[in-house]
Amino acid sequence: MRVLIISDTHKLHKNLDVALKQVGKIDLLLHMGDVEGGEDYIEAVAGCPVKIVAGNNDYFSQLNREEEIQLGNHHIFMTHGHYYYVSVGMERIKEEGLARGADIVMFGHTHRPYLDRGDKITVLNPGSLSYPRQEGFRASYMIMEIHEDDSVEYELHYI
Repeated sequence: MRVLIISDTHKLHKNLDVALKQVGKIDLLLHMGDVEGGEDYIEAVAGCPVKIVAGNNDYFSQLNREEEIQLGNHHIFMTHGHYYYVSVGMERIKEEGLARGADIVMFGHTHRPYLDRGDKITVLNPGSLSYPRQEGFRASYMIMEIHEDDSVEYELHYI
């Protein structure tokens, strides 16, 4: 299974369109929030099922604040991250993921890519497609591949 993980598009879709061309066929698109009303566009262009959580800028949104999904034997906890103070550290979001029985936690909010493959839990942030904040300020996304043996690979990509 090939999964595109994105976040913080903030209703700007130019780089999403580029990312979709770069990655080719995907089976699922996961968005970690701050779509600002762009969910219909994202669902229309994805070409596959889409899961989106609400971010701190998704005012009056009907999106869920958090989602838990199962992909193969992997329990994934999706959240924007601001309720877990991810801007100051990863401890609270890791604890929440473990408490929920997740082995993968995905978040956004910081606009910086992050990947920590721990023994018990993997925590990741694909960065932002619209307003990157890491050194170099390049828009980013991640691809997660779940293989038949249930092993998982992650690749960080830049626009």
